[in-house]
Amino acid sequence: MSKPLVCLIDSALSPPIGSLELERGVLGEAADIRPALVDDPRQDRELLRSAAAFIVFSPLPKISRALREDSGRLRVVVRAGVGYDNVDTEAAASLGIPVCNVPDYGTEEVADHALMLTLALERRLKACAGSAASGQWSWQAALPTHRIRGQCFGVVGCGRIGSAAALRAKAFGFRVVFYDPYLASGYEKALGVERAGSLAELLAAADVVTLHAPLTAETRGMIGEPELARMKPGALLVNTARGPLVQERALAAALGRGALGGAALDVVENEPAFAPELLAHSNCLLTPHAAFYSVESVVDMRSGAASIVRRVLEGGAPVNVVNGVAAARAAAS
Repeated sequence: MSKPLVCLIDSALSPPIGSLELERGVLGEAADIRPALVDDPRQDRELLRSAAAFIVFSPLPKISRALREDSGRLRVVVRAGVGYDNVDTEAAASLGIPVCNVPDYGTEEVADHALMLTLALERRLKACAGSAASGQWSWQAALPTHRIRGQCFGVVGCGRIGSAAALRAKAFGFRVVFYDPYLASGYEKALGVERAGSLAELLAAADVVTLHAPLTAETRGMIGEPELARMKPGALLVNTARGPLVQERALAAALGRGALGGAALDVVENEPAFAPELLAHSNCLLTPHAAFYSVESVVDMRSGAASIVRRVLEGGAPVNVVNGVAAARAAAS
């Protein structure tokens, strides 16, 4: 009897997956695994239709067509990452297919990256490093830098990563405030931070606004011209969550008129393209969706995704389900 097939889905727009030895080591004899480039027109659609499980590796492809063409064999879709906005969760739910994610693999890395970007803006790293590189050895490249201790660090979305960022910010002496309408009362006491009653309240109070919310219909474009206008003059905006949370043209305009002290983005609205005028500002930093990455986090991400698949294929209940389907459908005969 042939083993069930697992397709590890990547995008032709992103670097190739490379070796699948890590996944093969986790799956063992429970399944065969093969790569599939979902946005490659040459891709054999029969390969996807034969799969018992998808592991979605890249955030770029939209997993919807493969679901519409489902042959009845597909039992689980696992997003090898935290965000799952690139998977059609409603279509999967209508078919009885659980969609899962790996929510804990890169918590430390993304929180570290958010603080790195914050400190780089606060201490004017780009301007200082550029000055030194050009042969201008003057501390005045750091003007105007302000003391961090006592500034307000505003966290939008206080889940795993937001909480980790909040705790790191506390260690630097920030006064931390978060906004998250989905957390029960008292969470702020557990973290030893403050809570804002609305996004507008947080934006008006924060010297640094860092985004850690998922991309949903509610959060798409949540930081636009009105929200940027509510921020303090000279405040900083950091986004290591999802690019479309921020309306990029509005951000570029705010930087252009000097309304913000700076911005740092690890993700952009139409990744990998971004508004070129962002690079014209010395107080704007861009990193290429790298916040998640460390050697260790990638191992955690890929082994975690493969473990969920193996659990389902061996008859166990799926874990980290994000579309409300508590049990996988039976294997096709």
